[in-house]
Amino acid sequence: MKHQNSGMHSMKEIYRIGRGPSSSHTMGPERACEKVRETYPQADKFQVTLYGSLAKTGGGHRTDYAIAQTFGDVPVEILFDYEKTDLPHPNTMEIAAYADGKELCRKTVCSVGGGAIEIVGEPKKESACVYPETYFREIEQRCQAEQLTLPDYAYACEGTELRDYLAEVWAQMKKTVRTGLEQEGEMPGGLGIKRKAGMLLEMGKGKSFGHEKEIYMISAYAYAASEENACGGKMVTAPTCGASGVVPAVLYFKQLEFGYADEAILDALAVAGLVGNLIKTNASISGAECGCQAEIGSACAMAAAAFAQLRGLTIKQIECAAEIALEHHLGLTCDPVGGLVQIPCIERNAVAAMRAVDAVSLAEMLYTQRKISLDLVIQTMYETGKDLSCRYRETAEGGLAKLYQQE
Repeated sequence: MKHQNSGMHSMKEIYRIGRGPSSSHTMGPERACEKVRETYPQADKFQVTLYGSLAKTGGGHRTDYAIAQTFGDVPVEILFDYEKTDLPHPNTMEIAAYADGKELCRKTVCSVGGGAIEIVGEPKKESACVYPETYFREIEQRCQAEQLTLPDYAYACEGTELRDYLAEVWAQMKKTVRTGLEQEGEMPGGLGIKRKAGMLLEMGKGKSFGHEKEIYMISAYAYAASEENACGGKMVTAPTCGASGVVPAVLYFKQLEFGYADEAILDALAVAGLVGNLIKTNASISGAECGCQAEIGSACAMAAAAFAQLRGLTIKQIECAAEIALEHHLGLTCDPVGGLVQIPCIERNAVAAMRAVDAVSLAEMLYTQRKISLDLVIQTMYETGKDLSCRYRETAEGGLAKLYQQE
């Protein structure tokens, strides 16, 4: 399993409010460039070199556009290096700053997923560890000993201000879905993909209440959020941009259909955040590091845990739901056509949202018979991801990305 530290960071690092289409390819590079520009305000020129997955799918993910926008009026040269393989992370970039023709600095930065960055050679300046526990079994033991629910545990560790932040997150998730439902037309990137959320919504309205309607409506909400992300709209990572439609689709549908109060939704988001945090700490939420199982698989596990919390299920049932959701995404490859977060990414959000709901139903019935823990399946996902060929880890060199034009 991934090397452990002394605890887990805030789930605010799982839920980041920003613009799409990629937390690792746009939000991360934006943060890195902002940091260098702020540190060297006297610079009159910058050079940014993209490596690994940032180079191979940076065009489709609009990485170069995000970088150019970040530097504004200051000239920036953006280079794509497709050859270098000796990298500290699959998403690596090098930023150089100049003034009067002299180099001021040269920073190697890794975009490690979810919008987070690490600068090679510098101590990590992340938030302090706020969760002493780093495995679900440890969290469960503490909850049992102190008679806490999972939301209680999260608020105890992070403070009551977490609820205020989750309220902002939920407000943005709802806004993203609603905005996406209202949009029409073709998405940028050249694939000729038209928005489908509004169409799915209208089809769903014609269905009577039941499973068929649920499929249409959850799909509509997942498409709405994912299409907004693909078009560079404002959204919330959960845990990434590419998987940002799963959690809001499930929670938005359940709130509208069953009248769950916002306070209950915030508790559900807290539980989902714990699951995402465990995956990030013990494995990865980066498609470039572990494939799409780390993004869509993680989002599905988060959504399943959130819905199980809404249903009032026990901690063991919540764990089982998250485990089932992640287990059945093991090995899922990241092969975006054209490097865009469109095919198969948008459709996968809808499929994962529906799978999350099904995982909760299975967990409620079968949790006493289960043999696999959430901790074990997280470890398995990480090892599976490391074994995936780099062609299937967000490089657009294999799978659908390779074969799409051959049809």
